[in-house]
Amino acid sequence: MSSGELDPGSARVFAALLEARTGQRIAAGRSWRFEAALGPLLQAQGLERIEQLAARLIEGKDKLLADRIVDALLNQETSFFRDAGVIEAAVEACRDRAPLRVWCAACATGQEPLSVAMLFAEAKGAMPEIVATDVSNAAIARARDGSYTQFEIQRGLPVRRMVSWFEPAGEHHWRAAATLLGAIHYRRHNLVVDVPPAGEFDLILCRNVLFYFAPPLRERVLERLAGALKPDGLLLLGAGETVIGQSDRLRPSQRARGFYERVAGDDDRNRVYTGR
Repeated sequence: MSSGELDPGSARVFAALLEARTGQRIAAGRSWRFEAALGPLLQAQGLERIEQLAARLIEGKDKLLADRIVDALLNQETSFFRDAGVIEAAVEACRDRAPLRVWCAACATGQEPLSVAMLFAEAKGAMPEIVATDVSNAAIARARDGSYTQFEIQRGLPVRRMVSWFEPAGEHHWRAAATLLGAIHYRRHNLVVDVPPAGEFDLILCRNVLFYFAPPLRERVLERLAGALKPDGLLLLGAGETVIGQSDRLRPSQRARGFYERVAGDDDRNRVYTGR
């Protein structure tokens, strides 16, 4: 693989593909990410330089190559109980509701929805219906399988929870308990172009993804999230994300600090579900 500076033309090819498929942008100053993320795919393709991968993509003969490139470029950084206090507060804020519906958007390989399911199960209340979505087919397949390496398990998962909720699945792998996986409905979903999952949600977690979008796309996604919330539902974003100045349908929650809620009296969902 080339160790020199990535050809700007190749960088533009990959950046355009990622933005067209997912709405996510990679800043010009972060073009090093292409080489870091695409290195394994380059080897799998038997290529020496990343520019060759761009050329093969443009050639268009491999119909699955674009999907593989997008999956490699997506930032699937996640862990169990990431920002544990925030996850615990989200569950505490709505766990007394029944029936309860939760949407974990941009769930990557599934650690977040499993963390939510564990907290609800440990609270001894009714297990909610959890819908978990991601734009990556590969990530959703892994999440649905519920199998994690020892390294992934050790990232954020206390030993007592590992023993309680996971069982060995081959050498250095663990699989989530069927009771957890059975509560989670995984599906592929693109936040920018796809309508939200059917129905309304008491809690939506959409963390650390909005900052990858250009402002117009960010506003569109917030519109969709607002339309998917129940009138008294709560939205949780990442620590560096906000709705302020970006949505007139959402506001900081007046009853749950750190969360967002629909603006009172906002019942217009037509434009969210039809795309208008």
